[in-house]
Amino acid sequence: MAIKHATTQSFDQDVKEGVVLVDFWAAWCGPCRMIAPVLEELDQEMGDQVQIIKLDVDENPEVAGAFQIQSIPTLMMFKDGQPVSKTMGFQPKEALKEFIATAQ
Repeated sequence: MAIKHATTQSFDQDVKEGVVLVDFWAAWCGPCRMIAPVLEELDQEMGDQVQIIKLDVDENPEVAGAFQIQSIPTLMMFKDGQPVSKTMGFQPKEALKEFIATAQ
């Protein structure tokens, strides 16, 4: 699966089914740019187990506010539309794999 870019309008539908990892990010954020290739690798390796979605907090402040996102990158796991866990800051690939496994 390819990484999807969510908007305020699409967010609820995007996280509605299955296991979804949401990356709350912004273009100006250095750690966000560092984690992007890691997420691409995870998508290639685990795309059949988890959908990865990116949400730009500058373009979609309503969603970021609803989930009380105060620092980025923040990664949230959703299962069937419900948030189940959250982590902040850059994470290496192995740590993200474990983070995803906890939500499955």
